[in-house]
Amino acid sequence: MIAVRCRGQYTKMNLGVDEERVAIEAIATLVNIRKAMAELILKPAGVPAEIYQPLLHRRDSTTGRLLSKREMAPLIIDAIEKRPDGTQIISTIIEIAANWDSFHLAHDEYAARATVQKAQEVLGKIKVEEARETRRREEEERARLVRKQAEFRRQLELLLMMFDELAISEDPHQRGFLLQELLNRLFLLCEIPVVRSFTRNEGAEQIDGAFRLEGWHYLVECRWRKKLADIRELDGVKGQVDRSGKQTMGFYLSINGWSENVPGLLKQNPDKSIVLMDGYDLRCVLSGYVNLVDLILAKVTKLNLESEPFYSVRDYLAELNGG
Repeated sequence: MIAVRCRGQYTKMNLGVDEERVAIEAIATLVNIRKAMAELILKPAGVPAEIYQPLLHRRDSTTGRLLSKREMAPLIIDAIEKRPDGTQIISTIIEIAANWDSFHLAHDEYAARATVQKAQEVLGKIKVEEARETRRREEEERARLVRKQAEFRRQLELLLMMFDELAISEDPHQRGFLLQELLNRLFLLCEIPVVRSFTRNEGAEQIDGAFRLEGWHYLVECRWRKKLADIRELDGVKGQVDRSGKQTMGFYLSINGWSENVPGLLKQNPDKSIVLMDGYDLRCVLSGYVNLVDLILAKVTKLNLESEPFYSVRDYLAELNGG
């Protein structure tokens, strides 16, 4: 088995070459002195000292002599293989051996050169497998992204169907409830963390929902009524925001929009903290014409820089296309 590195991680690939044997030969033949071998091969390869230090001083139980490097090597490799990072360490030993040129340190230069040649062969096969594994992973990632995009479009189409069905609903209460559910599903689909409807301040406040985007929290208020939203409703949202933490804004969705004076009155607030979204904005998102995250961030930018609470998707797309 050969350890193949891909994006910083190692996986085992069967190339028909015994990497254990190459690693053992590297330990046994490249450096004659045991302590020097540990400093030049084991330590740089990441072998923990607790594995090799005791072996440097271990003696044969029968003869009493110190273990040779060839006797130590299999014990070291066996201990390394039991570690989670074992294949990486062994691969590094092979890489060190493949680039070895200090043959004067070996007891047998010819044996050392043979070990280096074998390590170079193994390393070459590793690099071939690394390239092959990289291509395979890239192809898998591309296929995964294609599947993810297809599923995203499918889910978006289902939400658009749900929106269109709500548009002809005769039950305003049920429509408002399902609008919150649709919005929650949309935010989750766009990988925006959401908090569903909740109460706070001992039940005194009912919050339709909330979401988090780029470190800020947004309190969500949803309305789908025939009557246009007026400033009193927006003042209610402003109060909720004011009673929240400093990194909180309001996100007001009114499918049928608001009265003409609402944006102007919102501009008079010293704290510009509410962004507006209407049904056309939402339908363009559900139709795939615009990305939800991009649109929200564009609305927030317009509010922060130009004090404009409502930046319509029409204006956003026009500016995006250079209109």
